[in-house]
Amino acid sequence: MELLAAAEVTVEGGLHGDYRGAVKPGGRGRRQVTLMERRDWDAAMAELGHAIGWQERRVNLLVDGIDLPQRPGALIVIGTVVLEVTVECDPCSRMELVAPGLKAALLPDWRGGACTRVRQGGNIAVGDAIRIEMP
Repeated sequence: MELLAAAEVTVEGGLHGDYRGAVKPGGRGRRQVTLMERRDWDAAMAELGHAIGWQERRVNLLVDGIDLPQRPGALIVIGTVVLEVTVECDPCSRMELVAPGLKAALLPDWRGGACTRVRQGGNIAVGDAIRIEMP
């Protein structure tokens, strides 16, 4: 994982540099960009008594001060980038290698984050305003 201050997001490839964001032939691109809330990560860390960097969660973006929608079809707008929520970002068993109990700590109430499909690309940067649009 690499921490960046800015990145390009495209409809075809998701977040630049993350090969998992590319839409596979015949695929739907449901997991192009993943996001989680800072307060959810902090709550999981408090629950476990750890202070591990959020990037260990292996999501693409950490958002602060906003509630991510827990509804497929909702739109997350960051600058000119438009992301459509597709599914909950379920924590995988790899989280147990980061810290015992982390997978369970990320399970309730979409605490592990949201997966999105890129509807409109552009450039994003740390500090960009984020807004939610419900369909």
